[in-house]
Amino acid sequence: MTTIETTAITVELPEAFDTRWSRLPGIQVDGRRITIDPAEYFFRFESHTWLVADWELVKSQLMEVQETAESAVEQLALDFIKAHGESTSDAALVLATAYEVYAYLFRDEHLAGLGLSQITAEHLRMLREAATLMALNKVELDGHISNVGPCWFFPAATSVVFDLDEEMGGLLDEVYHGGWFNEHRRIESIKAHTALGGRLVHGCQSVPDQSGGVVAPYGASMATFRDDLAAFKAGWIEQVYAHRVTDPA
Repeated sequence: MTTIETTAITVELPEAFDTRWSRLPGIQVDGRRITIDPAEYFFRFESHTWLVADWELVKSQLMEVQETAESAVEQLALDFIKAHGESTSDAALVLATAYEVYAYLFRDEHLAGLGLSQITAEHLRMLREAATLMALNKVELDGHISNVGPCWFFPAATSVVFDLDEEMGGLLDEVYHGGWFNEHRRIESIKAHTALGGRLVHGCQSVPDQSGGVVAPYGASMATFRDDLAAFKAGWIEQVYAHRVTDPA
């Protein structure tokens, strides 16, 4: 593991997280308070700065803006980030912003439109929690992956924490990927992720190749990203699954 010197990350969020997140190294959950020890939690932690934009500003000035033939939604997002994005070394702010983003993207009203009767409001809560923690992962403009935590490997992490079997874990991953298959949700996702300074990039096709994802800056080298991910993913996915509880009862 590569890491920089840093202190513990502590944030208090509007929603109490599942205490089973503490199954993963370096993370403790006490109701709405989450504490992360970067040295234990991350597989790789080389950067302690992130790009964020104010979520309330995103909601009021971007979410209702419609793309046109001359300005695609991606360009709208990029222009917004250029105008309003700010670099921060406050990891708690990143987590708090991410919580708002994913509380919006995985809100209960989406259940009816998913076409997946097995997915419940409880599953959306799982998605909100995992995606919030995922926001601390980071990709640099040159495509190098600088920060990697267990929630990079979304299906593995959610399976460990929530005792999901392979089928349900895969189904939850499909909902996480859902923006790719539903244009309305994809557009919504692009706009919302401007608050986290980029766009959601998946390292995999879908369930058969579970490589997780990250919010990457626009312009990041996807070729370098792909190669870097391929070099480490198998070993680190295995380490995440190693924390699975074989008999939750």
